[in-house]
This record gives sequence, C-alpha cells and structure tokens, in this order.
Amino acid sequence: MKRTLVRFRNSAFRRFIRKHSKYAPILFFVGGFIFDSLTLGRIDRTYDLVMLCVHMTSLSITLYLYNMVDDGRWKNTFLERYQEYLPLAIQFFFGGLSSAYVIYFSRSVSLSKTASFFVILVLLFIANEFLKKRISNKYLQFGVYCFISFTFFTFMIPVFIKELNTTVFLISGGVSLCITLLLVFIIYVESPSTRREVHLGKLMGLIILIYGTINLFYFLRLIPPVPLALDKGIVAHDIQLKDNDYLVSYEPEDSFIFWRKHKSDFSYSPGENIYIFSSVFAPTDLKKQIFHRWKWYDEVAQKWEVMDKIGYDITGGRNGGFRGYTYKNNVKPGEWEVEVITDEEQILGVIDFNILQPNTSKPINLHTDRF
Repeated sequence: MKRTLVRFRNSAFRRFIRKHSKYAPILFFVGGFIFDSLTLGRIDRTYDLVMLCVHMTSLSITLYLYNMVDDGRWKNTFLERYQEYLPLAIQFFFGGLSSAYVIYFSRSVSLSKTASFFVILVLLFIANEFLKKRISNKYLQFGVYCFISFTFFTFMIPVFIKELNTTVFLISGGVSLCITLLLVFIIYVESPSTRREVHLGKLMGLIILIYGTINLFYFLRLIPPVPLALDKGIVAHDIQLKDNDYLVSYEPEDSFIFWRKHKSDFSYSPGENIYIFSSVFAPTDLKKQIFHRWKWYDEVAQKWEVMDKIGYDITGGRNGGFRGYTYKNNVKPGEWEVEVITDEEQILGVIDFNILQPNTSKPINLHTDRF
C-alpha cells in the first residue's frame, strides 16, 4: 500500500495537475459536464437516479472535507495526501450536476418563455470560472451549491412521489434550503478558518436570496415544470391514428433550420383544420393534465388574444413522450402561437406559426412522420 501511495505522489497525473493548476478546475468542471452529457438519458432511469444521487451526496461530503483543509483537520491522515484534489472534485460534481439540469431542460423544443432562466444558469457557471478566487471563495461555493441543490430536488422529489404541482415545488425548495443551511452551519461551527473568512449573516442572506429568486422565477412562470419536457411540437395539415401511431402530415422546414420541423408559414385553405401535435416527456407513472392554449396576435390592439384552451391527460413512461393533438378551423390569418402548458399554467414550450391569407390551392410538399 505504501509503495502504491509513493507511486501516486510521483505519478504523471499529479505532475500534470500541479503544472496546469490554473486550468485544472475548469477542466474538471467541463469533464463532469461531458461525463453526464454522455451517460444520462431519462430522469426516471435507475442509472440516472443513482448517478445523480451519488453526485449530490459526493458534492456535499467533498465540500465539507475541503473546508476543513485550512484548519489542518486532515493532517497526518490518509486524506492529507489527496486534499489538493478536493477542489477539482468539487468542480467535477458541479459540472456533472449542472449538466443534468441542462440536459433535461434542453429536451424542450422551445425555450422562448424560459430562456431567461437558462441564461442565468449559464452565466452562473461562467462566473464560477472568472471569479478571481474561484472555488476557494466560500460565498461562491455555497451559492452554487444552493442553486444546484434546489434544481436537484425539484427533479428528484416529483420523480419519486409521481406528482408535480406547486406544492411539490415548494416542498422541494424547502428541502433544498434546509440541507444547504445545515451544511453551512456544520462547516461554520467546525471550521475556525471559515468563521474568519465569512460573515454568517451575509452567507445566510445570499442563500436566502438565491432561494427566493428561484421561487420568484417559478411564480413568474419563467422556469419550465421539470421533469416534464416538450419533446416535439408540430403544426400540421392532417393527423391520423393508425396502429397506435400518429401519422402527422406537415410542410417541412428547410434542412438548415434544424431546430424546427414545420414551416413557420402555414398555407391555409378555407375550411381546413389546423392541427397542433405535441409529445410530452414525463417520468414513469407521473400523471398530469396538459393544455394547448391557442393565441392569435391582434395587430390593431397590439396584444395576444387567447382563442381557445384545450386539454388532455398524460401518463409518463413512454420513451417518445406522451402524444396528443388539438385542432381548430375557421381561423384568422396572422401570427399564432400555441402554448403547451400544465394545469398550473407552467409553460412547457411554445409552437409558433403564421397563417397566410386563405388560398384554394392545396399545400405542396407535404411530409408525413410516424410518431
């Protein structure tokens, strides 16, 4: 064992880390991000659940170990040999857990209504790399931990209890807040160096601010109702159900516009139905009611007018998402959007299109996909 430790202390890996110590944290952060990006699939899959729980538990333990280093807690112990790697491990777990949220969040076909929260997520982790003290800054450590803990529990609790609503979100946030404050309190009590470096009231205030901001974003409907996600959203000319599959016929968009299947300009014929097809990913056995809220832009009044709101129930578990559609006829020309929402009016995504002036010619180049 002793020979193994000697070889490790003199290893090429250790020399590389010390030589590139300036860039090692960001490499480990990106490494954690890439690792989960390549391995995670479904939030309700056993592997995903176990991996995310291991990441969260390991992050909490590593934060505790790292904050005891300056107090000499691990001197003359087994951990002393590896304490220089603790900040790199923190960065790895930060990257891994943040990637999970980005992966599941980006499942949605539309970020238009929730992009502001996504931007905050990105900016938070960019700031992590540009702050002068980086991970040694305890305010940054626990600020990022608070955010990641909140997103972790808003994923996990609905998956385990098979329910998603405002009460569940508030409970998830409360659990996250309690765990974060408990970890901060334990480290503050046991670490004299932490007491010298941070003001407990200021740190608690930062955590409460982050907690309150996320809740504000939720009630302003700027956060998607994870772990639900809009997998597909298509405006179509015809939809038929055959052999338990939906045959969706639509005008395909140009290939270079890869983020949308259908053309934004809908060629409408008088009396024709306009269909909206959507598939919503939900964890296994999670039941939820989904609505299509049809809106038309009134150019005279310069505001959106709600034209209809049609709902259907979903049950999670299908890999391709739970499928459904609504339709309207005798519609007005102009700009339209259909919001795919929950019964709490949390937005899963937006399908927007423009209805051209009615014409009698049949639409050309229709493409049919099976879902």
